[in-house]
Amino acid sequence: MERSPPQQTLAGRLAILGTLGALAFSVSAVAQQELDHAKADAEFAKFRAEMEDSNPAELFELKGEELWKAKRGPKNVSLAESCDVGLGVGKLEGAYVINPRYYPDADKVMDVERRIVWCMTEKQGFKFGDIAKKPFASGNYTPEVTSLVTFVAGHSRNMKFAAPIKDPKVREVYEIGKEITAYRAGPYDFSCNTCHGSDGKRIRMQNLPNLSTPEGSLKGVMGWPGYRMTGGVMLTSQWRMNDCFRQQRFPEPKYVSDTVTALLTYMTVNANGYTYKGPGIKR
Repeated sequence: MERSPPQQTLAGRLAILGTLGALAFSVSAVAQQELDHAKADAEFAKFRAEMEDSNPAELFELKGEELWKAKRGPKNVSLAESCDVGLGVGKLEGAYVINPRYYPDADKVMDVERRIVWCMTEKQGFKFGDIAKKPFASGNYTPEVTSLVTFVAGHSRNMKFAAPIKDPKVREVYEIGKEITAYRAGPYDFSCNTCHGSDGKRIRMQNLPNLSTPEGSLKGVMGWPGYRMTGGVMLTSQWRMNDCFRQQRFPEPKYVSDTVTALLTYMTVNANGYTYKGPGIKR
């Protein structure tokens, strides 16, 4: 049997040692990166907990209260005396956590934002096109709808999510939402599940919740509407869904669309039974 020259044997061993060293360095680098991410998450959680004591969302709640009670629009009526968000006209305690739900007068399953927009058009006489021109906050601008949603959401603090999944209308929309999360399309062939279909994923420093689990869906709906510190603006779940479509390079859905309602129904139902902490703070 032929034997390799000593120099070749030595070179082979050095190559193996080099590969093992590079592999060990790579594993070490990944471990350090995960440690850095964990530290950053812990620091941000600490900072957010401190900020919650003086959450700027409260300012938007106060503005929303004014808008809710004021007689406005071409019909000169208030939402307090005309809008039912699930518990009867003007009743708000616990309303946010029982939505999305089916509303017979609109023949639609709606989340709170979609319902408020419907009330503004049907009860107060505002034009949907005017509301939808600039539906989300940017710079110093905050839509009236955002403040109204924040006000309504504040009345469900420390209450449990209880979207009525036993309603067949809600169940149907829930199943559509589940299908949408798995639908792959667009220039990158992405779906919602590409980022949110399994545990342990992140983009840069941002953890990505697994929306197929109750805990992941809870992270998806918790804290919305939320004050975003990086932009100094108040944003809603409707904005979050639209921005996800933008990041997938999909066309953004029409404001308060059936598609977004289906996704919010899917996530909220998955989070049923967990406690909603109220409008929160986001990065």
